Amino acid sequence: MILPPLRLLPSYREKIWGATALEPWFRDSKTKIGEVWFTFDQNRTGDGRVLSDLMREYGADFTGADRPWDSFPLLVKFIFTTDRLSVQVHPNDAQARAWESCPGKTEMWHILRAEPGAAIALGFKEVISSQRLRESALSGEIEDLIRWFPVRAGDTFFTPPGTVHAIGPGLALVEIQQNSDITYRLYDYGRPRELHLDKAIAVAHCVPHPGPSAPVDLGDGRQRLVSSEHFVTERIQYARETVYCPERGRIHILIILDGRGTLGGRPFGPGECWLVPASAEPFPISVRSPVTLLRTYVPPPQPLPDGRGSVP
Repeated sequence: MILPPLRLLPSYREKIWGATALEPWFRDSKTKIGEVWFTFDQNRTGDGRVLSDLMREYGADFTGADRPWDSFPLLVKFIFTTDRLSVQVHPNDAQARAWESCPGKTEMWHILRAEPGAAIALGFKEVISSQRLRESALSGEIEDLIRWFPVRAGDTFFTPPGTVHAIGPGLALVEIQQNSDITYRLYDYGRPRELHLDKAIAVAHCVPHPGPSAPVDLGDGRQRLVSSEHFVTERIQYARETVYCPERGRIHILIILDGRGTLGGRPFGPGECWLVPASAEPFPISVRSPVTLLRTYVPPPQPLPDGRGSVP
């Protein structure tokens, strides 16, 4: 069955570190919104149906997967900060399944807006021991050991499992991650929230992080920002009308960052997230003002070196 692109409706999440200034992606809020979720299983589409219902109803025509998905594999978020988020780390798939019965969490961040001095912490200034990580998390020294990278709009950071990280204030960004909410908190600046030191230290890589990812130019206004076993993400720019040609058998997520136009005849603007089902046919994208979007998708499985099975 041929299915058209579908617009997902946002789900707003209040956070103590969130922001009220959400424009131009969403309307400004009277309450502090920290996260706006898309591709969560309960996100509704423009026609009122829920994403999980569409996966069940249309199966491979929608997802392109050989077998039904228990849940959508990726979670797309817009994040807005006015305060520091906790210093934390995520487990990989094997660790998360063994300890929490859920997938691990690989993620990336694409910076949309950064106030002067805004920064993101990733990894450490130098290699440290697990014992020092524990001691520094308890004493607060960890604030001086992690490395803070200054950021600007357009930067991209890839955060594999095991990366100790924190997001600072004054930022708006898009996060693309495995659909998992598992987080182990190491340090929270004295705020009275639970820490998860034993598990966090068990999964943490106590090493430096390479910093921003270098985009790979693909031509025709496309750049590959991140390529991992869980998702591939590209940045695409359109200055004039074009025809979008989906890859048959693969679902795409289009995240509108800038610009306005129509997609398959339906209007779109900043802050929208569209799903292009696996059975979608080519459709026109018209441009009213120059468009920048992110396209992300789950890559095909890679064969294991010995030819047995595959890596998802």
